Amino acid sequence: MTSLGGVEMVDWNLAVATATRLVRPGPEVTREEARAAVSELRRHAKASEEHVRGFTRMQPDRPSESDTPVLVVDRPGWVRANVAGFRELLSPLLEKVQERRAGTPGGAVLGAVGGKVTGVEVGMLLSFLASRVLGQYETFAPVTRDLPGGADGGGRLLLVAPNIVHVERELEVDPHDFRLWVCLHEETHRTQFASVPWLRDHIQGEIQAFLSETDMDPGTLLERLREVAQSLSGTRSQGTEGEEQETGRAGLVELVQTPTQREILSRLTAVMSLLEGHADYVMDGVGPQVVPSVSEIREKFQKRRAKGAGRLDQALRKLLGLDAKLRQYREGERYVRAVVEELGMEGFNRVWTSPNTLPTKSEIASPADWIARMRS
Repeated sequence: MTSLGGVEMVDWNLAVATATRLVRPGPEVTREEARAAVSELRRHAKASEEHVRGFTRMQPDRPSESDTPVLVVDRPGWVRANVAGFRELLSPLLEKVQERRAGTPGGAVLGAVGGKVTGVEVGMLLSFLASRVLGQYETFAPVTRDLPGGADGGGRLLLVAPNIVHVERELEVDPHDFRLWVCLHEETHRTQFASVPWLRDHIQGEIQAFLSETDMDPGTLLERLREVAQSLSGTRSQGTEGEEQETGRAGLVELVQTPTQREILSRLTAVMSLLEGHADYVMDGVGPQVVPSVSEIREKFQKRRAKGAGRLDQALRKLLGLDAKLRQYREGERYVRAVVEELGMEGFNRVWTSPNTLPTKSEIASPADWIARMRS
């Protein structure tokens, strides 16, 4: 968030070019294998609609809301789609920064130079992520000629074919089962947003509120950047009672928060835990009916997800907050499972009634508290 929403503009074209240049090549496949994988992913994505909606008992209010396209992309395609989403989501904040710099001596020159630097940084981060994402429902997806989106500002579903092929080979699992298993997870996200009309605007409003609170005072930002540098170097600071506290435990996002941002982030963390946990619960709930080797896939995938790759991979995961995302999967899935076991699927689906029925961060950790609130 420091790089994306800090004091400089972002050269988005440079970000795409940098990420495309640095991203690792995908696994070696023949043209026939690539064509077959793309075709199968599209079929599985379509089949997943019926499986997911039957299991969750969630249906779009209007037919147009289920019309979000499924795009099977390569790694550069994933980068281009995400840059388009970032650009739209962050535009209000970046316009605010640009207005502030317009009255600063040399502001235009500094902005241009800073935009190049930030563009490279964003590109480097996206090149790292582009080889790890299997699929993604793009909630904030501006429509372009190359990247179609859903009607009425709806999103699009991305399936990153080379990454899916890479992981299925690495895990040595049945490729047909694995591809359907991935599609079940991503289709759940598409169903969530297609069936809950207010959800997209709610999340976008929370993100915009978070960004509007960003402190753009140069002195304060410099101090925050020092804290980031300390966290990356592993510097430890003394606690109030002489205990050592590791600054590195805080991710980049935590280092740029105001008290209001912490409250917003707590709510966003809760809703993201719900969405991710729900998708994991659904993919495993549907799995035994349509994915014969689901138990093997889940066991191997969980081990891979927890282990990460090397030390550099683990450091980057921590820096980017990916470890927190893994906790969201686990905590959210436990929350959904506990509520469904107590109230059934219809009772759980009360969570989608309005923003007021979404669980809080503490309720994600203690599902009984949410259940009690719904019963009161």
